[in-house]
Amino acid sequence: MSVEIKGEYGESQIQVLEGLEPVRKRPGMYIGSTDEHGLHHLAVEIVDNSIDEALAGWCTRVETVIQKDGSLKISDNGRGIPTGIHKAEGISAVEVCLTKLHAGGKFGGGGYKISGGLHGVGLSVVNALSEWLKVEVHQNGSIYYQEYRRGDPQDRLKVIGSCADHGTIITFMPDSEIFETTEFNYDKLKLRLREVAYLNKGIEMILRDERGESVKEERFCYEGGLKEFVEHLNRSKATLFDDVIYIDKQVKEGEIEIALQYNDGYNEVIYAYANNINTEEGGAHLDGFKAALTKVVNDLAKANNIIKEDGKLQGEDIREGITAVISVKLEEPQFEGQTKTKLGNSEMRTAVSRVVSEQLKTYFEENPKKAKELMLKCEAAQKAREAARSARDLTRRKSVLESTTLPGKLADCTEKDSRFCEIYLVEGDSAGGTAKQGRDRRFQAVFPMRGKILNVEKARLHRILENDVIKSMITAIGCGINEDYDESKLRYDRIVCMTDADVDGSHIRILLLTFFFRFMRPLIDGGHVYIAMPPLYRISKNKNDSYVFSDAELQAKLDEVGRKGTEIQRYKGLGEMSNEQLWMTTMNPETRHMMQVTLEDAMEADQLFTVLMGEKPELRRDFIVDNANLVAELDI
Repeated sequence: MSVEIKGEYGESQIQVLEGLEPVRKRPGMYIGSTDEHGLHHLAVEIVDNSIDEALAGWCTRVETVIQKDGSLKISDNGRGIPTGIHKAEGISAVEVCLTKLHAGGKFGGGGYKISGGLHGVGLSVVNALSEWLKVEVHQNGSIYYQEYRRGDPQDRLKVIGSCADHGTIITFMPDSEIFETTEFNYDKLKLRLREVAYLNKGIEMILRDERGESVKEERFCYEGGLKEFVEHLNRSKATLFDDVIYIDKQVKEGEIEIALQYNDGYNEVIYAYANNINTEEGGAHLDGFKAALTKVVNDLAKANNIIKEDGKLQGEDIREGITAVISVKLEEPQFEGQTKTKLGNSEMRTAVSRVVSEQLKTYFEENPKKAKELMLKCEAAQKAREAARSARDLTRRKSVLESTTLPGKLADCTEKDSRFCEIYLVEGDSAGGTAKQGRDRRFQAVFPMRGKILNVEKARLHRILENDVIKSMITAIGCGINEDYDESKLRYDRIVCMTDADVDGSHIRILLLTFFFRFMRPLIDGGHVYIAMPPLYRISKNKNDSYVFSDAELQAKLDEVGRKGTEIQRYKGLGEMSNEQLWMTTMNPETRHMMQVTLEDAMEADQLFTVLMGEKPELRRDFIVDNANLVAELDI
């Protein structure tokens, strides 16, 4: 059988994209996506350039301002982008950096010894994806200025005044033709700037938001660096011992800085950075750290007869309850891809392993009591792992025998193709009953949960597998957890968390997100997890109903329809809605409000979990006040 292909394909169909055109044509290739994540990546690119100046010893202050018109202004007190005429290009070095891909001072030549930028595309990509961009360089007593429109220079670089300081100011407006949203999120910027301040002790990071009626400003500067970072991450947890183990070592491969501390929890939290870039997928530096930690603790455990000579603690036993931050800085980092999520330098694995081994041995020799506490914790983790394996094996055996038995509370759908199915995880039997009546049973399943699910942050795996609600939920979803996860067995394409819009409902939602993040992370990576957003109010006037989802929307709607004769109902829970109302506002694919949970959302929920669900109410109150925008965004 032959297929007829219409249309010509010859030399005239071969296109060559010039200048910054490739970036505008395929922005995802350079910034990952054109959603909110990609938008904030633009800010990260500019801030990282300023931090590279700091690593070179020239910059001590970086200021990021969200201006009234929504544009972003980032300034530093570094040396400033070179302003002279580039001999080969015949234009200023500023214009070269802003209009030429793979142009910059980080390919050698002595401009930078250590930097995060490697490909020379960061600044030019921001320029290409901006509606307009303005650059101002303070250098040699003069202020140099140039403006661009969608990557095209509007004039040559020119001197517009004199100055006594030095540095670079970049102001840009993201292009609405490229991005799904051009509104910068204060809290997302705050998380990154605070992170950068921790990673570079003594560097002052300032964030200011000039939108709204009052200006909001915060300053981040940490002389303790990574030690303060770990203390911040563990601030609401009970630690195994008070002090943070801190390592800072210059080696021929670069600089290695590590801080770690154990808490009484059961999860490991390890962040790894290379030249200030968060290597989310780890790489050589993380592998070296894990290998050294495992060997040192095993050697200590054998020497102290905690384990037998032929016994061995697994890496996961030793890392249970650890909070660690690893930061390496090297001259020639090898990242995988432009997004730089994994470090590939094999020599850094050896260097980190060597340094960590030496420093940890010394620390534990000087602190035998703390070493003993850690080894006993690791031994308990080993026993719990073995118990969890037995429970998991039992679960596997049962799943083979009961593969056709679904949880009794599950109201399944009739459609068998998982691509078209969705399951609603509903808080309580009352809301579950309403959802069952209101759903489209062809493709919508409902699983009611009674009360809060188990707090997986405070339980080991064997206890989690013994919990009836979690067991039933795992069975209903069908794909298994952890190493047993099998995407082909996923019974629903969308898993929707549908809880009440009150504090308890928010807590249950955090518990669910934390469970998915810890044990079913591929669901989040694959975009299968959603949060249903039911309305807060029903507004009735002249027998016409409308629904709003926030207090601000309520006021706007009342201004529109008038307050006289208007009936307002605030829904305290899903159970107060009729099945028709629930279908129309929350479950109907054509009219519902639903948010897809990204990995970033889940990580934020997981990081915030111990504060919001912890046993220190004063921390929770302070956190909600300090992070009002983020709390509102996550609906926590």
